Amino acid sequence: MLSYRHSFHAGNHADVLKHTVQTFIIELLKKKETPFVYHDTHSGAGRYDLFGEYAEKTGEYKDGIARIFQSIDAPKEMSPYLSAIHKMNHEGELRYYPGSPLLGRILLREQDRAVFSELHPTDFPLLLQEFRGDRQVKMYKEDAYSRLKASLPPKERRGLVLIDPPYELKHEYQDVLNAIEESLARWATGIYAIWYPVVFRENVDLIIKGLKKRGVSKMLQIELGVAPDSPARGMTASGMIVINPPWTLDEKMNEILPRLQSLIAPEKGHHFVRWLAGE
Repeated sequence: MLSYRHSFHAGNHADVLKHTVQTFIIELLKKKETPFVYHDTHSGAGRYDLFGEYAEKTGEYKDGIARIFQSIDAPKEMSPYLSAIHKMNHEGELRYYPGSPLLGRILLREQDRAVFSELHPTDFPLLLQEFRGDRQVKMYKEDAYSRLKASLPPKERRGLVLIDPPYELKHEYQDVLNAIEESLARWATGIYAIWYPVVFRENVDLIIKGLKKRGVSKMLQIELGVAPDSPARGMTASGMIVINPPWTLDEKMNEILPRLQSLIAPEKGHHFVRWLAGE
């Protein structure tokens, strides 16, 4: 099933959280001169036009990135993320938003590389167009987890794997658990950042219980909500479960999440950073 298009949701509150965590991890990896790999399992199109038909139809970015793009109250620690977005836009007008592969590529150094996989027949050509000729990027029109399995362990022995499936089908939660189990067997020291939506809280609990059952020894959970949990259909929050998080990631997220929530969801929102294992 390949009906999901991230174009409808680009720049929403979930993207802001996901890409903030992604940026922090990459910036922390850059503190060492040795190269690393950034592997994006569900890459999407690369960049998104917020004035386009899909983004304008939902307008989700207006309650996400639009609230912090020009805000004088935006945490200064988010400057690498926001600077990347400014580079894509002219004269301070927010029109284009980077997907995780483009954001990751902007942040990489010359010695680092990226691996992107995407199966959607419309999104993959857009991804290919975005990075065609880039020698630091390898792109694959392949199943996310098959490509991940084939790519591990990386030659660099350092890096980040971002896993953010659409979760259209319930088995995708189990797919994530299976992929983590296989990946850790091949590359136990890698950083794995798993994005999740809070639509039904029990699905998030399923991932957490599954990871603990598999003996994952170091896990950090980061969540930002815009509304209380609800049995009604709709995403009320999103989060990241980071396996083998780099040192100080928890401190950085604890520092900026209250300010991020005050900009995006000041009345009904919530946030937390907590260790699920290892601290």
